[in-house]
Amino acid sequence: MIEFKNVSKSFSNKEVLKHINITFEDGKVTTIIGPSGTGKSTLIRMVNRLEELDDGEILFDGKNIYDKDVKLVDLRKKIGMVFQSFNLFTNLSVLNNITLPLRKVLKLKKQEAIDIAVSELEKVGMADYINSKVTTLSGGQKQRVAIARTLSMNPECILFDEPTSALDPLMSKEVLDVIKKLSENERTMILVTHEMKFAMEISDRIVFLNEGEVLFYGTPDELKSSDNEIIRKFIGNTLD
Repeated sequence: MIEFKNVSKSFSNKEVLKHINITFEDGKVTTIIGPSGTGKSTLIRMVNRLEELDDGEILFDGKNIYDKDVKLVDLRKKIGMVFQSFNLFTNLSVLNNITLPLRKVLKLKKQEAIDIAVSELEKVGMADYINSKVTTLSGGQKQRVAIARTLSMNPECILFDEPTSALDPLMSKEVLDVIKKLSENERTMILVTHEMKFAMEISDRIVFLNEGEVLFYGTPDELKSSDNEIIRKFIGNTLD
């Protein structure tokens, strides 16, 4: 579904991604792991052009996302994103956080938007909070609402940029349980996470980034059996 072809990216003369060549498969869960500061979030944010590349190509369904006829709003309808900081409208209710993009972006009628919102909130266990203000929710509840909002747009692919990094262990489990359930539906998902045990459990493929380069791409079992010293040390430390 998504292909990086010789993609590079720099910030202030520091190359954070170096000639990335990788394919994210349709209907698969791919997790991006690796040490902090190795370009994981930059890579995932480039998929829907929240970060712009310097060199190379990124293809979505075979089409370069930088082609002049590709509109950002249309691209982001197809590629949804869940952020680590939730990005909810704090002045709106849970319901309105979901119906607003449905009505403004997808141009749905009010009742249709409400029906979709209720359905998606039920999937993430947040239907009882439909009329609550976002400011009254815990971090885990906010992230589940953010996931429901992304699901409501019915994207072809969902990106998760460290969705539990701002949460304590109990709240993280709430969110990880929801993501795990979503992963069982052959939905195309790309996650950046430090939750190694979780990544090994739900991933069809794992990308290991190190110093801006792809050090490994394969299955969780192949990762466990890697003889690369950097990977072995990272896995040992994080799983322990």
